[in-house]
Order: sequence, then C-alpha cells, then structure tokens
Amino acid sequence: MDENKLLQQKVSSSKRAPLMLLFFFAFGTINMIYFAQIYFQKIDTRPQEKRLFNIGEWNSTETTQENRKGTEKAPKDTCSPQRKFVFIKTHKTGGCTIVNIFQRYAIKHKLSALLPAAGTFFPWHYPPAEEDYIHTPDEQYDVLMNHMRYNKTWLRTKFPADTAYISVLREPSSHLKSAMNYYNLPKLMKIKSKNPVQTFLQDPWKYKDLSEAYFDFCNVTWDGTRNFLSFDLGYPTEGAEDKERARRYISELEADFTLVLLLEHLDESLVLLRRLMCWEVRDVLYDMTPKNNRNYSYKKYVPTAEELANLRLWKAVDYLLYDTFNASLWRKIAAQGPDFYDELHYFKEVKQLVSTHCKMRGKENLKVAASKWSPQFQVDQKLCRGMKAMVPKLLATMRKSMWAATKQQKGRKIVRIQTNILRIIHGRPTHKYRTHRKK
Repeated sequence: MDENKLLQQKVSSSKRAPLMLLFFFAFGTINMIYFAQIYFQKIDTRPQEKRLFNIGEWNSTETTQENRKGTEKAPKDTCSPQRKFVFIKTHKTGGCTIVNIFQRYAIKHKLSALLPAAGTFFPWHYPPAEEDYIHTPDEQYDVLMNHMRYNKTWLRTKFPADTAYISVLREPSSHLKSAMNYYNLPKLMKIKSKNPVQTFLQDPWKYKDLSEAYFDFCNVTWDGTRNFLSFDLGYPTEGAEDKERARRYISELEADFTLVLLLEHLDESLVLLRRLMCWEVRDVLYDMTPKNNRNYSYKKYVPTAEELANLRLWKAVDYLLYDTFNASLWRKIAAQGPDFYDELHYFKEVKQLVSTHCKMRGKENLKVAASKWSPQFQVDQKLCRGMKAMVPKLLATMRKSMWAATKQQKGRKIVRIQTNILRIIHGRPTHKYRTHRKK
C-alpha cells in the first residue's frame, strides 16, 4: 500500500510540474514587460502632482496624430476672430506692452487703423479734430490703439456697432506713484520732501488747489493725483465728490467695454482676451522686459493703512472703477470654466519659452507644438523683433501704409501732458500743438 501511494504521488507531481513551470514563466514574462515599460517611460510611476510640465503634454490626442501626419492644426474653434477693436490706452498702466500686441495684430491682418496724423497719441482731453488723424475715404476704421480719452459718442461715428472696446487699469496706489514721478506732480504741488507720496498721503486735501492743473487752451481741469484713470475713460475731474454720478458712469462703462485688463493680472487678462476675441496664443504673447520702466526713490514705498484709507477717500472714483472691473474680470474668468487655468499655465510656459528664445537671438526658428488652444507656430526673428519693438516704431510702419493709401499730408504733433504741466509750473500758457508752443 505504501508503495502504491508513493507511486501515485510521483505521478501527480509529474503532472503538476509543467503547470507550475508555465505559471512561473508567465509571471516572469509579465514582470519583464512591466519593468521594460517603466524603463522606456511608457508607464510613469511618479506622483501626478510632482510631474514636470512639458508643453507637449498639452497636446490633445487628435492634435498629436495630426502633427504626425505633418499638419499644423489645433482642434477647430467654433468662433470667428474679432478684428474690429478700440483699445483706450490709459496713462501709466503698462499700456506700451499691451499696445505692442494690438499693433502686431493690426499689421499682420492689414487692418485699417485710426492713427494720429503725427506723433504717437491723440489729444487726450477731447475728441480729435479733423486734422489730428489720418482719414480713410469712407471714414470707417477697424482698430484704434493709442492714448485717447474715451468719448463714446465720437467713437461710435468711426467704428461699427460690433467693435470690441478694451482698456487697462492699474491698482490706484501704484498708479499714483508712477504718475507722481512721470508728470512732475511734486513740483506742481510744491512738495520738496524725499518721499512726496508719503507727504501727500498724510493729507491729500491740503494740496487740492495745487494738484488741479488747468489747461487754458482747451478749458479743461485735470488732476493727476485724484481720479486720473477715470478721467482717461471719460469721467470729468469736477465729478470727484459725486458718488452717485460716478456709479452710474462706471456702470455704463461696464456695459460698453468687452474687457478691461488689469496690469496686476496681465497674464490672466490676456488669456481671457484671447478667448473673447477668438485669437491665437501667439497673438497675445508679449516681451517680458518692461518697455517703459523707470526707477525713482519712492517707487517701492508701501503706504501705511492710514495713508491708504486717505487715498481711498481721495481717489474714490478711481477705486470704484478699479474694484468694479476687478470683480468683472474674475466673473468672466469663472464663466470660462476650469479649463481656463490649464490654458493660463500653458500660456505662461510658452511665454517664457519664447522670451528665452528671443533673447538668445539664434538663427534657427523655435517650433511651438500645437495644443488644444493653439495651432503649431514658428517663432522666427521677425516675431522676436516685433515683440521687442517700441510703440513709435510699429506706429511708423502702420502710418507709412496709411499715408500711401490716403495720400494725406502729415499733421502737427500734439504737445505731451508732462510738457504742459511744466509750462503750468513755470506760469506759462498751455498749447495743443508743438508749433504753437514754439511760436
């Protein structure tokens, strides 16, 4: 009996042996494949939040397949590009950087621009006179992108009803410091301290009669310390104390403007602009080097809580304006959905990549792969030069084209605000044109 059992066990073991060998062989093969996949990075075992960003990761499956076939298309958009816009360039708000974007777009698409007949800006205190701008035969235009005080009635006579209205604002305390320096406001108010902003904010009402500048040639009063931003958007200096009037006017602006950018949130603003205008990512790229940057002793001064409280009362209309469009910006971003922040991340990465490439000044072009927000595009020397170009250079290119098309004679240059401020400081009359000043 013992021999029979032993024989049966040997036979059973001999039958199981091939099965066990097959099992171990299969198990080993699976492990080999798994580790081979890890080795060749087909399986990423790193935690998701620690993965490094790669522009290629933003490509959709469809886009990647199209690129393999040699095409350069992103997923189709359902909207059409908006090519009629007015950009009201407010003063001391980073406008030169933003105008560069609009200038490049207008040149690329050969849009008809309403341009100053001379210089880089229009009269800021009232609508341009006939001799102040280059006329098209039908008096209709596609775009405007210069310093000009917002005048709804006049602009509606030059641009069609479907025109997008855009502007930019800056946080009022930061804006005050920049305006103080650029427009010689301490001299105007006879403040001689090393930190004129601090001195002024301790009691702004003390300087009311000095901070208001009267331009006698056009009968306009302007105050660079008070509601400068609101003034640029058409609100009168005399309405500084009328809160109800200011609320009504700002509500109208909110209805009039497609988008008001915020300098403190420029990337968010530009991504939203791209979406609302149905433009491409390369259209809203900008040179990361500030174009009109200045250093002065009180630039980094941070006002105290009491000084900021004084400023909020003094610049009440500007703060209401900024707070209104700050809330409006984030409402519009929220309406875009969570995908907005994916694009924002992508935009910042592309912007950095392009800026680095343009600084290197290499001869080879940079190819930016297609993504779900943008078709593939090349960054060549022409694009780099355009991004780095100052406003007057691109304006000259546009004006040359307009001169050739209209054969209109060149106009007279407008006197800059700071030049007239210096004339007021020295007790001299103000002028509209440089030719009048010389006489």
